[in-house]
Amino acid sequence: MLQDNLENDLMALLPSGGAASRRRALGLMLGAGYAAAAAPVMAQTAIETPADGLEVGEVNFPSGDFQVHAYRAAPKGKTGLPVILVVSEIFGVHEYIADVCRRLAHEGYLAIAPDLFERQGDPMAYGELAKLMSEVIAKVPDAQVMRDLDAAAAWAGAHGGDAKKLGITGFCWGGRITWLYAAHAPVKAAVAWYGRLAGQDTALQPKQPLALAAQVKAPVLGLYGGKDEGIPQASIDEMKALLSKAGAPANEAQFVVYPDAPHAFHADYRASYRKEAAEDGWKRALAWFKQHGLG
Repeated sequence: MLQDNLENDLMALLPSGGAASRRRALGLMLGAGYAAAAAPVMAQTAIETPADGLEVGEVNFPSGDFQVHAYRAAPKGKTGLPVILVVSEIFGVHEYIADVCRRLAHEGYLAIAPDLFERQGDPMAYGELAKLMSEVIAKVPDAQVMRDLDAAAAWAGAHGGDAKKLGITGFCWGGRITWLYAAHAPVKAAVAWYGRLAGQDTALQPKQPLALAAQVKAPVLGLYGGKDEGIPQASIDEMKALLSKAGAPANEAQFVVYPDAPHAFHADYRASYRKEAAEDGWKRALAWFKQHGLG
């Protein structure tokens, strides 16, 4: 409680600047720590990937008139690297997402995870899931996210990455965004982890993945849990049917449903983690990227 009060007092003295201002004021960097609302159990399960041989840390780049911050990891001293955009869960670019970037970097990728929420708020500052959803996540426009991901890809292409070898992966909220971006940009391959396919359209989120199936421009691997209470199997079946009727490469999509896995089964810092499904999904994701020209 005292720490929270000190942080609030400090922020009251600062000009408004969103999540990035809060992080800088508190001496925090992207990829450090875990969001309180995520209820982490890192002491039991969290994977910690070393940064040996990698160039890692926070970078920033313009997206319109806004400076977007991102965590990136890449093999040190290498250029012409295939690029993977990493899209976070609703909890933002915390340690788990940074670790995913490091895992990809050790596989030879330039992985970059932009903070797609910083205009609206800082997920790390929230301890209540409902408030995080209503005060930050619900206010993030899909169009803004697409522009920021485009800007992240452009930055990567100018800083050691090969912009023609672009892929994307995302988790939960980021899984939905992965589907949207595969319909937005000509990425070579995409891997969507338990991304919602259906939902209520809003002014800021006007179309769901099901409505964009015919526009998908890349082969997508969808990884889902059979016990995910938020994503009905019926929506997966509907997406399969729509993609099968679309032209290539949309119709090259594949889905893997792990029967006993819940939502967020790859999130190794949470109680939802399922080691067998997570490891199998990761192997499939890497193979998918390499199969489609990102090796």
